[in-house]
Amino acid sequence: MAETYTATLDRIVDGQTAVLLLEEDGETVDQLDVDVTTLPPAAQHEGAVLEIAVEASELCKAEYLSGVTQSRKESAQERLDRLSKKLSERD
Repeated sequence: MAETYTATLDRIVDGQTAVLLLEEDGETVDQLDVDVTTLPPAAQHEGAVLEIAVEASELCKAEYLSGVTQSRKESAQERLDRLSKKLSERD
């Protein structure tokens, strides 16, 4: 039976292998290395967020969650902006 995860493409190694960080309840629980070509074309970049199904340590389904990726990018940018503001106030 396949298990479903939210996964973030952490990095691409040697232009071939996508390293996916598997998440449950917002926490990283495992890592899965897959051929980058098995992912949807829109998700073949670092930071892409996907919903995946894994069975016997093999990827059997991958769906790109474009809205989530954008939301995470915006959230990260907001945190960086707040940190930058705090650091500039110290000077």
